[in-house]
Amino acid sequence: MEKLTGLNRVKTAVFISGTGSNLKNLIKYSKIKKSPISINLIISNTNKARGLHYGDLFHIKKKILNFKNIKNAEKKLLTLLMTNKIELICLAGFMKVLSKGFIKRFNGKIINIHPSLLPKYKGLNTHNRAIQNRDKFSGCTVHYVTEKLDSGKIIMQRKVKITKKDTPTTLAKKVLKQEHRLYPEAILKIFN
Repeated sequence: MEKLTGLNRVKTAVFISGTGSNLKNLIKYSKIKKSPISINLIISNTNKARGLHYGDLFHIKKKILNFKNIKNAEKKLLTLLMTNKIELICLAGFMKVLSKGFIKRFNGKIINIHPSLLPKYKGLNTHNRAIQNRDKFSGCTVHYVTEKLDSGKIIMQRKVKITKKDTPTTLAKKVLKQEHRLYPEAILKIFN
């Protein structure tokens, strides 16, 4: 992606389904001087996503789309993204799989943060699986989104040590802390 000049920030949409801690982190990051992005839109597939309140808090446009009919949802989504001139999509705990057609439209412009050291543990329950397999390390990955789940080119990763005392809950907390550091670093790397 091209280098950015001055205030020419990349208009970004963040897709969430849950608490929105990565969203909050990206919003804070977008406010600092060296950030290449501005958060212009928050998308959720559920009105129960606690992270939606960051839209009100930071005065960012938000939209809830029902993904029961994925074709309709993505049609509305494309219109929203075009209207808001969105150039980058950050998935942050978005629990819906986007269609191949949608991903093709935004080829190379959708990134995701995943709570494992990909290619290990694609999909869900990553912390359980890492502990059950007695892994010494886990971590998180920021990668490009492709048609294959959690399989796109890796942008950056961060490791955390798994101790004997770790449970899926404690490991999730450790990994989340690293996610909050990694996502901004990965975005900076893309645009530098």
